[in-house]
Amino acid sequence: MPLKITMPALSPTMTEGTLAKWLVGEGDTVQSGDVIAEIETDKATMEVEAVDEGIIGRLLVDAGSEGVPVNAVIALLLEDGEDATALDSVDVGSAGPGPAPTPSQQPAAAQPVATAPAPTPAAESGDRVFASPLARRMASQAGLELSGVTGTGPNGRIVKRDVEAAIASPGAQAVAPSAAPVASAAPVPADASPFEPAFDLDPASTMRKVIAARLSESKQTVPHFYLTVDCEIDELLKIRKDLNARSDDYKISVNDMIIKACGIALRKVPEANASWTGDALKIYKTADIAVAVAIDGGLITPVVRDAGGKGLETISNEMRELGAKAKDGKLMPEEFQGGTFSISNLGMYGVKQFDAVINPPQGAIMAVGAGEPRPVVKDGALAVATVMSVTLSVDHRAVDGAVGARFLAAFKALIENPLTMLL
Repeated sequence: MPLKITMPALSPTMTEGTLAKWLVGEGDTVQSGDVIAEIETDKATMEVEAVDEGIIGRLLVDAGSEGVPVNAVIALLLEDGEDATALDSVDVGSAGPGPAPTPSQQPAAAQPVATAPAPTPAAESGDRVFASPLARRMASQAGLELSGVTGTGPNGRIVKRDVEAAIASPGAQAVAPSAAPVASAAPVPADASPFEPAFDLDPASTMRKVIAARLSESKQTVPHFYLTVDCEIDELLKIRKDLNARSDDYKISVNDMIIKACGIALRKVPEANASWTGDALKIYKTADIAVAVAIDGGLITPVVRDAGGKGLETISNEMRELGAKAKDGKLMPEEFQGGTFSISNLGMYGVKQFDAVINPPQGAIMAVGAGEPRPVVKDGALAVATVMSVTLSVDHRAVDGAVGARFLAAFKALIENPLTMLL
């Protein structure tokens, strides 16, 4: 019996994904552990490995298909000794958008006895149009009316190739006959104002949609409050320079030292390393620091585990490796899930200060601004120091103001006296 390859759940929040790319074709032999596809999740683009060995008998979902539900069958694998006829007996359920079966792939009862009737449009006027999410997006961008497109996917579903063929055909840009004529040749969205400036629509990736949903939920349901302190970092910059001059095996950044200081401060004030569950507080035993990394289409937060218990060289090497994997979309789930506290650093962009949005279920996130020369008063006299502003966004359900203030005091002491981080 052919084996079913299903859309995997690659993160706790994933309910559907985009099959970004097939790395195998029908007829290819695969071994357990071979990479067969790339899946775009709500977090990153990840490689999917084959669990079993065999021959790829049928690909049921097109590359580029969006909205493929978790556990939907995306391909069939022939085991040793099976041939293509075994595929016809497999019930794949709703496999999601995918290529149309070839005549040889159809069950015997479905083979036409006489000349097949001409294909019919996907829907008559007023009927529901069945189309893949990718096909709908392409049609919308091209101003194409889907009701006049013939679907060649499973059960007459309109798929990518159908839209491409319709766009290439004469008169493809025309809208339904009942539609009122418009003065402009460019398609106008239904909700657009006639006075709205021209714009391009950039379809949101799965990651961007999840970011939008989660952060909207955070601001609507999490009672944020904010605490800001200024830290003098001249001594930290000096120590960093001295450490980096000692070896070519590492290059410690200011951000690495901030991660280390956060980890130690959370050890000193464990009540700040908490999250709200609805009826109890989780007080975490280790400070697993999630660090925001900007990537194409959004951001992701790789996690440095037990940051307070690691040396600066270890943290620096881990962050360099995690950052590179994040930008390449190669992070594994365990490398970006399960953080207890977050850091978002925009100092390298010259941002002086900002308020970050908490990433649920975490109880706090620290926004780090740029270090810059500012006037300060020392021993009653005016002086100049390099000052960095940090703002702590806190979930008031999990962490009270006094606890947040104690955490920032501990963090500030470590940043301004960096040798204490090395003890």
